Amino acid sequence: MALQYDMFVSSDPDEKGARSKRASSRAAAGMTAGAMVDHLEATGRYRVLQKLEARPVVTPPRAEFPLVGVILDTETTGLNHRKDEIIEIGVIAFTFDAHGAIGDVIDVYGGLRQPSGPIPADITRITGITDDMVAGQTIDLPRLQAIIERADLIIAHNAGFDRPFCEAFSPIFEKKAWACSVSEIGWSDRGFEGTKLGYLIGQAGYFHDGHRAVDDCFALLEVIAGPADQSQQTPFAELYAASQRSRVRLYAENSPFEMKDHLKGRGYRWSDGSDGRPKSWWIEIGEEALDEELRYLRSEIYRWSEADPPMVRLTAFDRFKAR
Repeated sequence: MALQYDMFVSSDPDEKGARSKRASSRAAAGMTAGAMVDHLEATGRYRVLQKLEARPVVTPPRAEFPLVGVILDTETTGLNHRKDEIIEIGVIAFTFDAHGAIGDVIDVYGGLRQPSGPIPADITRITGITDDMVAGQTIDLPRLQAIIERADLIIAHNAGFDRPFCEAFSPIFEKKAWACSVSEIGWSDRGFEGTKLGYLIGQAGYFHDGHRAVDDCFALLEVIAGPADQSQQTPFAELYAASQRSRVRLYAENSPFEMKDHLKGRGYRWSDGSDGRPKSWWIEIGEEALDEELRYLRSEIYRWSEADPPMVRLTAFDRFKAR
């Protein structure tokens, strides 16, 4: 290879910097997008996010994925399902198998709905949904029902919020199994710093237009689709396995008042009885942890070996219902 030396190289650092930038620009212009990303990330100074693209609907879907999951998201006028209303709902139906492997997207629906009153200004700021956008709009319930009826599992990112709103809106949701992609996936064990959808998407290497229902559904689908962790499970495989296990809600009814800080420190929450549950501290645990929790209550809280605190066994059909 012949070498050519420039005998007229300037010693001016500004000129050198400008020339270096021009050379970098020329080199980058000849790169493919993928090569450019690799080049930037190889410097250790950049992390490139990819715009999240919606998966196409596949018809007919592959037969090796016989189960149907539905990712659901709602936008509402507030946080209280007893008085606030749904203003947008988005659902994505996809196929999967018994091992939690995701197949194809098979249906998508998104619809706006005019509530009984004006949309609060803070909700419009968050969602971008205005009164003009929802004026005269209704959710196509037969269309939505056709999707929900096929679902073996409904997934929401905070099912404790979405399920009560959906069941207040229509009984089509009441007898379905639900899973929560916030509480039933060990995101911190997978290296994620938070559970908000925006954090998960960013750390997964994507960006998207958030706070619109169908967009958030597609974003969640990509996040739960992978990659696998040390146990060789994708986030969705972990979620599906969790949904198949029963859990126990244990009530420390009539526990001594002076033990409240001990219970709170162990993860118990207080129920004032207004929702029909016992007025007591309570915790929800896996079936496998029940014996240990009963030993704790009997030895540390009640100090009585025969204490028999009330408990309710829950499956995915019961969990995340309105309290």
